[in-house]
Amino acid sequence: MKLTILGCYSATPRTFTNPTSQVLEIQNHLFLIDCGEGTQVQLRKYKVKFSRINHIFISHLHGDHFFGLPGLISTFRLLGREKELHIYGPKGIKEAITLFLKLGDSWTNYPLIFHELESKESELIWEDSKVSVRTIPLEHRVYTNGFLFNEKEAPRTLDAEAAHRYGVDRSQFNNIKKGADGVTKNGEVISNKKLTHDPPEPKSYAFCSDTVYNETVVPLVKDVDALYHESTFLESEEHLCDRTKHSTAKQAAQIAKLAHVKKLILGHYSTRYKSIELFKEEAQGVFSNVELADDGKVFDL
Repeated sequence: MKLTILGCYSATPRTFTNPTSQVLEIQNHLFLIDCGEGTQVQLRKYKVKFSRINHIFISHLHGDHFFGLPGLISTFRLLGREKELHIYGPKGIKEAITLFLKLGDSWTNYPLIFHELESKESELIWEDSKVSVRTIPLEHRVYTNGFLFNEKEAPRTLDAEAAHRYGVDRSQFNNIKKGADGVTKNGEVISNKKLTHDPPEPKSYAFCSDTVYNETVVPLVKDVDALYHESTFLESEEHLCDRTKHSTAKQAAQIAKLAHVKKLILGHYSTRYKSIELFKEEAQGVFSNVELADDGKVFDL
């Protein structure tokens, strides 16, 4: 699982920072999470293949999280895309995007499929045999979701050396791969577990976009390998959180601590501060394993 940060600063883009967007590579899928202004430029800068993006997850309809989407959809058309593109986001996102396409007379010549969200409860919105994606309801000024990405447990793999050691003939290998026990020449049954390798531990990643401090997310992100949580303010500006519905670095750390996550990644920094290192220092007073997102930074989870 690999996370590439394309942008992680709040509100207005600058020449050296970008609003929220990131790419999660998981089990051969490439998921785009949020799409602020400049996302497609960042995708090119960090050599992310446009053609591998088939699913885009939009947390909410504030400009710094989705204003890059109309341009990206249009670029896919110019590049001759034919594959379906699925977009998951709040109710209203279809109307917003299709208005751009209508007024510009630039309808896509590939299937553009919207999955509009309006539930205030966590729900499964996509899955295949290897990965599932659920919403994480958040509390912001408009309807907002985070997203939880879970790998499913992989099948066990054959341990040929163990089979040889127990005297199980290779003619049984295909059945053992499918879960069957092995049988020796003497008729002794060897359990499948003894003849196969344990699968790697499934990984999980939670993205918590703009939100006020809200402990209801704790059970939804419990024990995840990595939690990205917005940290717009430092504690000195905590008084702004209720009005803007944002969080401080310390509050993000409190969520991480309560949820027993393995790693906390901070982002969505206000640009009023001289250094993002201040966010890490504040968060580490509550939770030790803190990392800072930054444009272009890659996390191997």
